[in-house]
This record gives sequence, C-alpha cells and structure tokens, in this order.
Amino acid sequence: MAALALPLPGAGQGRLVELGAGRPALEISPAPLIRYPGGHNPNRGRDFHADSNSPTVWVGDTLYVFNSWERPWRGSGPDLARLARGAPVNYTDARLNERWIWFEAVWKEDDGTMYAWYHNEIPNVCPPREGVRLLPGYPVEVRVGMMRSRDDGATWEDLGHILGTAPGKLKCVSDSPWFAGGTGDPVAYKDRDSGDYYIFFSNYSPEFREQGIGLGRLAFRDRDAPRGKVRIWYDGRFSEPGLGGRATPIFPQTVDVFEKDAQGFWGPAIHWNTYLGMYVMTLNRMQDARFTAEGVYVSVNRRLGDPRGWSRPVKIMDREEAVRAEPEKPHNGWYAQIVGTAKGESDKLAGQTARLFLDGVSRWEVRFRRPERAR
Repeated sequence: MAALALPLPGAGQGRLVELGAGRPALEISPAPLIRYPGGHNPNRGRDFHADSNSPTVWVGDTLYVFNSWERPWRGSGPDLARLARGAPVNYTDARLNERWIWFEAVWKEDDGTMYAWYHNEIPNVCPPREGVRLLPGYPVEVRVGMMRSRDDGATWEDLGHILGTAPGKLKCVSDSPWFAGGTGDPVAYKDRDSGDYYIFFSNYSPEFREQGIGLGRLAFRDRDAPRGKVRIWYDGRFSEPGLGGRATPIFPQTVDVFEKDAQGFWGPAIHWNTYLGMYVMTLNRMQDARFTAEGVYVSVNRRLGDPRGWSRPVKIMDREEAVRAEPEKPHNGWYAQIVGTAKGESDKLAGQTARLFLDGVSRWEVRFRRPERAR
C-alpha cells in the first residue's frame, strides 16, 4: 500500500505518485491556501473548518459548501476559493437540533431537490468509564441517515436512518475513545450507469470480520422513502438490510477498531474524474484506536456498482505532511477529499486538475495523469 513517489523534473516541490501498473498517476504540488468557511460549534465553544467530508453543490452561479461539526453549516460563494461562512442549516423538525449530525454527502437532482447523507452520533449509550478521560457523551453509537431539501439546502426534512448495526449491538468496553458500534462516516454517489445511489460507509461493528469500508445500494425510486430500502453488499450480493444487516467490507480493517493498535481505512470520499473516465476514492487510514492518522490513500474504479473493481489503495501522503495542512496549527490529518475547482465541478466531479483537502483546508493541487503518461 505504500506510495511510489518520484521526483518531477523542473516541478519544484511537486511529486508523482503512481497508483500501480496500467493505472493512473497523480502529481501533488503546493498551492495557495484555501480554507472552508466552517462554522461555530456551541457544544464545544469552538470555531471549525470541517469535522467530516464537506459536500459542495452548484446552484446556478453559486457554489454551496456544507461543513459540519455536530451541526451542518451552509457557506457559499462564486467559486471554491471565495466561499464565505453562512448559517447553520434549519430542520423542519426542531428535535433534530438536539442531535449530533454531520452532512457528509449531498446530491442535487435535476428538479433542484437536494438529498443529504448524514453521520449521526448518539451519545451516552454506554456507562461512564472509570479512570478514563473521554469527551462528554463518548463513546457513541453511530448511524447513517438521509435528509431532503427543497430550498437549496437551507432547510432540511429528515427521512430517517438507513444504515446501522442491530439494536443493542454495542461494545462499551474497548480501547476506542470514539465509537461503541454502528456505521458512519459515509459518502454517497449516484451511479452513472443505473441511476441508483451507492453509499460507502465506515463499519464500526463489534464483529471484526465486518469492519472496514462497507457498501450499500439504494434504488433511485426509493430516495424519498429510504428507510428499510438500502441493501448492503454481503458475500457477493446486495442482500442484507441496511439496518442490522451484515457486511462484507471492500477494504477490511487490518486490526480491530476497538483494540489499542487498530489499523484500517475509514471515511471514504469519491468523485468521478472526467479526465480519467474513472471514479477516484480517497481514504483515511488509522494507526491506533484514537484514529491517529497514518496517511492518505487513493483507489480507482471504472464502475461504481462493482465492489471488487476498486484498485489496491496506494498511499499518496504520509502522516507528517497530512497533519500540517496549516503548518502553524496542526490538525488531525483527517477527511481527505479531492475537489474540482472549475465551475460545475465539486467534491463529486473533477477534471485533470483539482485540490486536495484535509480537515477542511487545502494547500495542495492534484494533477492526474492517464496510464499511458504515467512515466
């Protein structure tokens, strides 16, 4: 999984990373700093850039970005480099204001309706751990849900949870300070072939064999009533229910997420690359139960609906660089996303040149090379 980094003649500090024989390559070079506008988390009393994947959506000449930390904020601007902080999104059900919600994927349909896939953390599901210092409410249970907006993402209606482990299937005693079980940190993409949605998620099931990057499918016709309609990839078929079902991970966890030396991929992000004609997935990789970043990885696939078609992930950035998106203020090195910069491009669509974001901050440009030009 280690990257093959080659020097670029005459390219200054840039480097070339090859994704494997017959596969694309990408150049990573320094670029002017871009920060997402983020918001303010009143629960923690802190401002933030992003604490999850940050979906971007074009509406006419306006680019909207959704940055989240227990509550999504909607910023906007004329392009990726000129996004201004907006306001927290509104919910049609005021009770949602009490829930911890992160928007990690947003898709706008042709009629203007937006659908969001969210990571929901349910706190205080486990007794306090004696002698262990954790953030209030942790470890949590995580679930994935969907919402719908008809006013360009300002107001959202909850459509319910669509992915989660079986009720009561938690692991309260472990080395993980974050999770006691569940499914979270998703990304969703509408398949260019079938028109259905594929939801890639991080599976934090107590069952080790199911941990890693899982995949669910939601038929397009079920988008407005998705509860109970998602089917999870298991044993070669989309056969298991989204709520309580079993999963066969695309990229299995290497060491149990609940053990001190946990190792594995989590938090996928996906875009369709028009220059390559391929889907590109970025992945975070943990090196312990606290999710300490080990590095950033990339995998590619020509068909979204082929779980076995993803290439072996290749590291494109080490921890030492990832945590210093802002050198004067190191972050976690989490939430790797490749985002297109041209009008109409987004976290879901990019061309030959794009930006790499970590923790809602970008100081890198990514330039893709087709396989025949990799050397």
